[in-house]
Amino acid sequence: MAAGGFCKLPNGTVVVALNLPSPAADGPGSVRVLVHAANRARALTRLRNLGLRAVYLRGNAAPPSPDEITAVLHHPDGLIWRTAPDNGVVGGPDLALELWRPIRALLRRPAAQT
Repeated sequence: MAAGGFCKLPNGTVVVALNLPSPAADGPGSVRVLVHAANRARALTRLRNLGLRAVYLRGNAAPPSPDEITAVLHHPDGLIWRTAPDNGVVGGPDLALELWRPIRALLRRPAAQT
């Protein structure tokens, strides 16, 4: 089961954070995905509509940090990702240097080789 959590903002919207296995075959082992939406169900629906079908949020074991909330709120799509650490702990010095990326960079199909 993927670690994840959510944070309800003062305006009533939520930020959902999930650690998921990478959908790319040659991608990193796992990724941390952040979604900003009106509620938790809509956040998960946004991910399912992108092809991540088996995405569920059970519990609030790994809620987004204040820095993660700021990052997703300042992104125009409200849906970003970066690689997650191997030990499942959010944060740490290895993630401090990695930038958040738009979700289409993760789901981009490799170009067909001729």
